[in-house]
Amino acid sequence: MKKSTKKLLAYYRELPDDIAQQLLDFAEFLAARYKIEVKEIALPAIIERPEKESVVVAVKRLSATYHMLNKDKLLNETASLVSQNLIQGRDAVDVIDELEVIFLKEYETLVEEFNQEDTE
Repeated sequence: MKKSTKKLLAYYRELPDDIAQQLLDFAEFLAARYKIEVKEIALPAIIERPEKESVVVAVKRLSATYHMLNKDKLLNETASLVSQNLIQGRDAVDVIDELEVIFLKEYETLVEEFNQEDTE
């Protein structure tokens, strides 16, 4: 990720929700004005699941695998599952299995939304 992209993302994340929405609206305005179109959604990276993996490492692997996803959307569910493992002692394999399903579903939703926009 370019340094300017990281900086813009950091600003966006620190803004109140209503102001962040204004920034997004402005970006969409500029994209339309300059005819910037997202042509396709990146495919997930192929990162094999190790035989033994901690939940935290699994979250990092899944974030790298599904690099195109907005991680903010996944934060609540991911944090909840990580705490179930770390604090409540839930089995890591079960938690990782559930994390993989969550990330995959979010990717499928992204693709579906992109395809719907493409047909409009």
